[in-house]
Amino acid sequence: MRTAPGERLEVLVRAQDIQSRVQLLGQHITQDYENKELILIGILKGSFVFIADLARAIDLPLAVDFMAVSSYGMSTKSSGVVRIIKDLDESVEGKHVLVVEDIVDTGLTLNYIYSHLKSRGATSVKICTLLDKVSRRQIAVPVHYKGFEIPDAFVVGYGLDVEERYRNLADVCQVVQS
Repeated sequence: MRTAPGERLEVLVRAQDIQSRVQLLGQHITQDYENKELILIGILKGSFVFIADLARAIDLPLAVDFMAVSSYGMSTKSSGVVRIIKDLDESVEGKHVLVVEDIVDTGLTLNYIYSHLKSRGATSVKICTLLDKVSRRQIAVPVHYKGFEIPDAFVVGYGLDVEERYRNLADVCQVVQS
């Protein structure tokens, strides 16, 4: 893939490993939510590729909805102040909610989302993330389903971006300044 001037990409998680892990996550979620009304809530924009693959790997009737939140602004680091930019279209009251996130970093944004959804009357709220940066955690959040634990690196691909670039990569890559 062509990169921006002064950047190069190093593969951190290969596409085939992602697909294998998504299938396993789908199997676990299918078992855990059998006979329950499940709604997947993707956190935009980064989760869109992951939630599409994950939804196909879950062998249950389910609903899908999306939220867009901002805690980064124009920065690459979370400010901790969360704004809901796009709210849900459907009610979560009485439903089992699985929040699908691309990456858990500090935990600040996800903690807000988790508490917000619980306050809206969801029967249960659990979290599924593709990537987990445990070393950056500032607040404990319950991650119930995890794809990969990664080091403290800025990553792109499989929905993740830098300035809207590289979301279309099949691999998850670290951006390295040349």
